[in-house]
Amino acid sequence: MGRDMNAVETAEDEARSGKGATRPFAPYEWMIAGRYLRSRRKEAFISVIAGFSFAGIMLGVATLIIVMAVMNGFRNELLGKILGINGHMLVQPVDLALTDYDPVAKRLEGVPEVMAAIPFVEGQALVSGPAASLGGLVRGVQERDLRRIPLIAETIQRGTLDNFDDGTGVAIGSRLAQNLGVTVGDHITILSPNGSVTPMGITPRRKSYPVSAIFEIGMSEYDGTFVFMPITEAQAYFNMEGRATGIELYVADPDRVGLLRAAVEEGAGRPTFVTDWRQRNVTFFSALEVERNVMFIILTLIVIVAALNIISGLIMLVKDKGRDIAILRTMGATRGAVMRIFLITGASIGCVGTIAGFLLGLVVCWNIESIRQFISWMTATELFDPTLYFLSRLPADIDNGETVTVLIMALALSLLATLYPAWRAARLDPVEALRYE
Repeated sequence: MGRDMNAVETAEDEARSGKGATRPFAPYEWMIAGRYLRSRRKEAFISVIAGFSFAGIMLGVATLIIVMAVMNGFRNELLGKILGINGHMLVQPVDLALTDYDPVAKRLEGVPEVMAAIPFVEGQALVSGPAASLGGLVRGVQERDLRRIPLIAETIQRGTLDNFDDGTGVAIGSRLAQNLGVTVGDHITILSPNGSVTPMGITPRRKSYPVSAIFEIGMSEYDGTFVFMPITEAQAYFNMEGRATGIELYVADPDRVGLLRAAVEEGAGRPTFVTDWRQRNVTFFSALEVERNVMFIILTLIVIVAALNIISGLIMLVKDKGRDIAILRTMGATRGAVMRIFLITGASIGCVGTIAGFLLGLVVCWNIESIRQFISWMTATELFDPTLYFLSRLPADIDNGETVTVLIMALALSLLATLYPAWRAARLDPVEALRYE
């Protein structure tokens, strides 16, 4: 009671001096709003509601930032892995077999923004080892081209790519090597249904190859499927002597592939069919985008619920402080001053909660892989199974634009939540409030 009387006396002094009556957000308005935010025994329930509102805003903002960062990281990692090994554009022959793949690749590398053109031979086969037999995707490339693919050349765990063109060794993914039970120097058997033509029909082709290198891209789907061999060996194995399946193009900006299509078709100098990564993965990335947008909408509801808590808490505070509001009004405080006091009270909860949520979200995003490993260790479970989620680690990529959008949305909702209770406080009739006091 003594503190409230001090606040009232201060308000009275400023009202008499003409300061508080004309200047918005005067010091006494901030002081009274601060008093209302402090917990007193009689107002403990209101303080509990304010605490829940603060926690709701903080957790809502933090959750939005974390989930959006993980979704962005997941998309960027998948995009980088998929495009890093499959290329941004695929050039395939039309009418005539691609026997002139080297001259065509040189012409395509002369097209502006094309960084690399890599001819390849590709086919599916059954890959067998001491431990298992699995389906694999066999791709034949030249050593110089294989070294131009960073996801392969820079992720060699064991072995080497030296003299890759000269030998008959193959490079396989780490997960495939683990499942087959092989390591560098061991042999794997590749079985293809498209073998030699005999009077009895087509017989499957079976051949053994030593493992010369093991790579780990970090995407389980590729680490457990791809087998790279010299292009000349792949041509002989798949009965494609002197021919290539297609040419993979890597460009400077993957988002500009649509603008490069005409230049690529002209630069090839022969009839070709050109597709880009968006066409080949349209369903997959569209599903990711839809999931990301739905998650944003759902998690925004957490912030909205917290804003509703601010409304309920402020309405209860207005009812509890009806007598104090009436005394302020009789001493000269304007309706605007009363409204600003409660605006400051509610907005403070939202602003501090938003800032706390932002900091919490940043800390979690920066350490999300360590947190995942710790929780997995504590619970003895696999929280992010690479066989289900394709990636071997949990990524988080904070987008500045999205983060600013989340902060602005949370601050706007917090401010809007204070308008009605503040307006109710400003419209309070001093006579009615003091009639039964």
